Amino acid sequence: MVVRTFDGTKLMGPQNSRQKAVVAAFKHSWDGYKQYAWGHDNVKPISKKYHEWFGLGLTIVDSLDTLYMMGLNDDFAEAKSWIENSLVFTMNRDVNLFEVTIRVLGGLLAAYHLSGEKIFLNKAIDLGDRMMPAFSTRSGVPYSDVNLGTRAAHSPKWGPDSSTSEVTSIQLEFRDLSRSSGQPKFEAAAARVSEHVHQLEKHDGLVPIFINANNGQFREYATITLGARGDSYYEYLLKQWIQTGKTIDYLRDDYLLGISGTKKHLVKYTAINKYLFIAELVGAHKDTRPKMDHLTCYLGGTLALGVHHGLPQEHMAFANDIVKTCYQTYAIQPTFLAPEITYFNIQKLEGDNQMDMYVKTNDAHNLLRPEFIESLFYMWYFTGNKTFQDWGWQIFQAFENYTKVENGYTSIGNVRSIHNIRPQDMTESFWFAETLKYLYLLFDDTRQLIDLDKWVFNSEGHPLPIYES
Repeated sequence: MVVRTFDGTKLMGPQNSRQKAVVAAFKHSWDGYKQYAWGHDNVKPISKKYHEWFGLGLTIVDSLDTLYMMGLNDDFAEAKSWIENSLVFTMNRDVNLFEVTIRVLGGLLAAYHLSGEKIFLNKAIDLGDRMMPAFSTRSGVPYSDVNLGTRAAHSPKWGPDSSTSEVTSIQLEFRDLSRSSGQPKFEAAAARVSEHVHQLEKHDGLVPIFINANNGQFREYATITLGARGDSYYEYLLKQWIQTGKTIDYLRDDYLLGISGTKKHLVKYTAINKYLFIAELVGAHKDTRPKMDHLTCYLGGTLALGVHHGLPQEHMAFANDIVKTCYQTYAIQPTFLAPEITYFNIQKLEGDNQMDMYVKTNDAHNLLRPEFIESLFYMWYFTGNKTFQDWGWQIFQAFENYTKVENGYTSIGNVRSIHNIRPQDMTESFWFAETLKYLYLLFDDTRQLIDLDKWVFNSEGHPLPIYES
């Protein structure tokens, strides 16, 4: 059966052996989820149990558009039926505004745009309404947590601050909700946050990773990083600019400032092979810390997307360099899987056995994350260079070899040994939403499954339409 998206794209299902292998992996995971965790947030495939985070059936909502794109029509219909009959937002339970926005709101909106099914939009509007109290702060910068049932919002339990990336990475979804529902309030609230952050003083376009929802100011001396709590601030500047038909100049300008600040302050090179990596700035003196989160590996794809949309061509060389380094974080491990965090040697030492990269024991886990696969997809899409496909295939094989279990795929605790991988009995919803979707798109030899002049992906891999303004 052939289905079409709203822009007329034909979705034919897998077209080659690599895509078929990815769909088989999806099905293997999905069957385990269905059997042991249906209606719950995440599956624990080894103990055959489930893990509840927000109580919103995260894996189902996060998987909708992947099911649709892969042509898994029966599974899509079953998931849609669960959304219709069982997805409710009335529980007295705190949720994280950002995570629920990118996974649940983004998932519902993408499913609506791909399939045209109104039920997804109706659920999205209900959810959006319940998240609006998060914006009722003095500054307009939202609280990190909101109770969907009681509609009360507050700062996180650990302090007064929200993560900068979290408050600046909800705009694609809230804007699309307004455009799709005809209710301007969602876009207005989220856009106000971007406008506020635009006015704040930055470090050559770079932002600290914490911001106070009450006074609207960055936390003084907070870390500056393109990894956790900083990453998608830069991504959403570019993607909002694209989403709005390249009509909001300050978004593009702030993105360009952020990239030039990254080059000036954060780009460093390893001692031996001169691999480019993105360091962090720490403390009052902005000391360099030579570590990079796997999350930072989104950057190559984002840079390539910017170049495609007319931003400086030299960003493509930067993209290639960071993608090469991220590939090495996989290739140097015996499992061929990247750790959560990699440290880099920037000074040459005496002796001949020095490594460019090393991993600390607490950082050696792999959570089945998508960021590097995402970048490989963009690089393949914009260049047609099959090397990026081949790298993705090597990583997919590593997932098959070291994370596949009887009832799905699990995150692992140690990428540094094939004999002691320490399976963690957890499948995050982004495995379905992003990692497998981006692999499926990466192995699309036609590069026509999704048109990146018509769609922009949110931070959870959910495609949303590009508007003219």
